Amino acid sequence: MGACGCGSDRTVDLAPLHALMAEQPAEKGALIPLLQGAQGLLGYLPPEALRAIAEHLALPLSEVYGVATFYGQFHLEPRGDTVVKVCHGTACHVAGAPDVTAALEDTLDLDEGQTSDDMRFTLEGVACVGCCGLAPVVVVGEQVHGQMDAAKARKLGRALKRGAGQ
Repeated sequence: MGACGCGSDRTVDLAPLHALMAEQPAEKGALIPLLQGAQGLLGYLPPEALRAIAEHLALPLSEVYGVATFYGQFHLEPRGDTVVKVCHGTACHVAGAPDVTAALEDTLDLDEGQTSDDMRFTLEGVACVGCCGLAPVVVVGEQVHGQMDAAKARKLGRALKRGAGQ
């Protein structure tokens, strides 16, 4: 199964982040906006960005890391160009989300929580997307795919690999 071994072999250009920090006041209240801005610029929050933000705000790195890991909107690893989310809320779980996840893992050749080595796909399990009446649900980007089963998930995965799935 493919898994992004990202982080150690990637160099990150922090120049855009330094420009963003120059526009932000160096106060604790700027932490979340800076994390959001950094992720928007870099696609994720690499350790170098967390350290730069901590230094800029004169905060302990542990505090910056704590905030970045507390909120689900922040990602410490690069994500694929296409993020595929499988809902695992109660309704989706009962309706077959584990089978849907397994089918997508097989078709996309990666495990839940991983990003493909080519950075095309990230497969995530999420707690709830709020579409219980359509259970089980897969969200690709902003597109909701409801009433999924393993066969539909495999078909969706193949379409995504061809570049035609959204």
